[in-house]
Amino acid sequence: MLYLHETKTIISMKKLLSIAIIFCLTLSVSAQIQTPQASPAGKIEQTVGLTDVSVEYSRPGMRGRTIFGDLVPYGEIWRTGANANTKITFSDDVKINGKELKKGSYGIYTIPNKDSWEVMFYSSADNWGVPQNWDESKVAVKTTAETMEMPMEMETFTILIDDLKNDSASLNFIWANTIATVKMEVPTNEKATASIEKVMNGPSANDYFAAGSFYHESGKDLEKAYKWVSKATEMAGDDAFWMLRRKSLIEAEMGKKDAAIATAKRSLASAQKANNADYIKMNKESIAEWGGGK
Repeated sequence: MLYLHETKTIISMKKLLSIAIIFCLTLSVSAQIQTPQASPAGKIEQTVGLTDVSVEYSRPGMRGRTIFGDLVPYGEIWRTGANANTKITFSDDVKINGKELKKGSYGIYTIPNKDSWEVMFYSSADNWGVPQNWDESKVAVKTTAETMEMPMEMETFTILIDDLKNDSASLNFIWANTIATVKMEVPTNEKATASIEKVMNGPSANDYFAAGSFYHESGKDLEKAYKWVSKATEMAGDDAFWMLRRKSLIEAEMGKKDAAIATAKRSLASAQKANNADYIKMNKESIAEWGGGK
């Protein structure tokens, strides 16, 4: 009888376990049900000149409603879309209608009016809609957008970057029969000039150092590695103790012990000046190893 009782207990436990598994699977299936959002998420990415601009926002539809002056009241701050606030990101400092705006991410808030919009770039970009406690000090740029009435209606709220030029573009907010526009200016001239000058002036000290270090570590042409690292140290000077350290190691490997010791001493002095304990220790050990004393 004891055996039978134990068998029934085991069977009951298995049934309970099966029921629990079925219940969990049912919950899992239910959790996977997906339905479309009323205001689907949208994202645009656009390169303007040499500057990357991206906008993330939600796109409500008209659905037979009167938009401006009703669903979106005049004179009140609007999240400029739906759900979480609209977020714009710039890879460089830009100008909005001639006003300076630092690179980074911003929430875009607007105050639609009948004949114009106020557009605000808010330094806190992770709010759900309009911040509960609006902080005027976080408004990095506030500007007035020109508005036009369109001959047809835009059913779904749309943000568009167009009128692309090398150094500017238009940021447009379009919904119903209204389009509001602000001008973006980007630092294409400065970036292009800097790039041209860098290439025309040849490799930098860091470029020579990276090439020489790679050749040294990879066991490639040691003469080339030495030539490039030596060029790097000439350009960077004695403050670049890490470059001098690499040069001393190559010299030692090439059998130039006296030169290696002299270079290591320069690296040591620079590391001591910078208070870099690791390079102080490594240089002292190498100098001793190469017969240069302590």
